[in-house]
Amino acid sequence: MDLVKLQNQLLAAARSNPPSQRVPLAFEKRILAHLAGYRQQDEYARWAAALWRAAGPCVALMLLLGVWTYLASGRGSAPADLSQQFDQTVLVAVDQIQAVEPHW
Repeated sequence: MDLVKLQNQLLAAARSNPPSQRVPLAFEKRILAHLAGYRQQDEYARWAAALWRAAGPCVALMLLLGVWTYLASGRGSAPADLSQQFDQTVLVAVDQIQAVEPHW
């Protein structure tokens, strides 16, 4: 099949059949009705909907991890003083530095 010959035939057929100047019946009304039914999407509403859908699983995950932490910390016994543990953790580095440095 010769593509150039096919292209020339298609162009000749298109030239012999010019487009009609007549507009179909009620064309404007159909287009305007279609445009009236079109709603513009609000980006903020889409984000808000997505965040509200994500809130439920986040709360469920928080509760699950909270129960797991409670049970892992001695089966519900009173937890150790967190401020003391934090001070000991932070001051370990200071104690190590003082042990390495000579005192003059």
